[in-house]
Amino acid sequence: MRILFSGDVFGEVGRKAIAKQVPYYRQNHKVDFVIVNGENASGGIGISRKDCQFLLTCGVDVITGGNHSFKQKDIITHIEQEPRLLRPANFPQKTPGRGYVIREVYAGVKIAVVSLLCKLFMEQSSSPFEEIDKILTNLQGQAEIIFVDVHGEATSEKRALGWYLDGKVAAVIGTHTHVPTADEEILPKGTAYLTDAGMTGPYDSVIGIKKELAIRRFTEGVPVKFEPATQDVRFSGVMIDIDESSGKANKIQRIFEKVEV
Repeated sequence: MRILFSGDVFGEVGRKAIAKQVPYYRQNHKVDFVIVNGENASGGIGISRKDCQFLLTCGVDVITGGNHSFKQKDIITHIEQEPRLLRPANFPQKTPGRGYVIREVYAGVKIAVVSLLCKLFMEQSSSPFEEIDKILTNLQGQAEIIFVDVHGEATSEKRALGWYLDGKVAAVIGTHTHVPTADEEILPKGTAYLTDAGMTGPYDSVIGIKKELAIRRFTEGVPVKFEPATQDVRFSGVMIDIDESSGKANKIQRIFEKVEV
């Protein structure tokens, strides 16, 4: 099975990049399943019902979340109705929505997609290590392949989760920083790993925000209303090949390419 994963989709230009690249990869690279992190898809913060449905109609199979999952008000009710939209599994128990989903890719082969939030420098989350242990117990015998999106600030925590889950899941891919890392690898027991898949969005920016506004915030020390940038759009993520019989990865390829939107 070949999985395509795209890092934090940022704003309108990020959505346009997804609309252009997902069909291309499905047709030209024989991608079987597409996952994107969509927690910044609407105006650079949160995801709305409309933008969620737009990404799904572009050929995305599952949308993972993060610390900004509920910044758009209409998503609170929509996330209960749309099983393909996830929020972090280690949010408080009463949080609307779900933290993982099982999808059948083709006859007899199912994939479980899990959304986790790191604890260091983040809010609202319990231990991602304890939460994934519970999830893996629940998933026994239910899915041949398990994919984990680890949304977090600290490289150390994401790296530790990768080693902790090596051999237990097919892939552990990090998101949140909007900066792609170059440490993609297959860990010794067969888990594909990347610390951060980066951002699908505007790179003529400061992590998606117009650079002039971000610089003002740092140099003047006063509140500035951030606005999404629009130039130098890149599609960032990974493509992973997985052996369906073992549930282990055998290839990971990092993607970082300019897109005209």
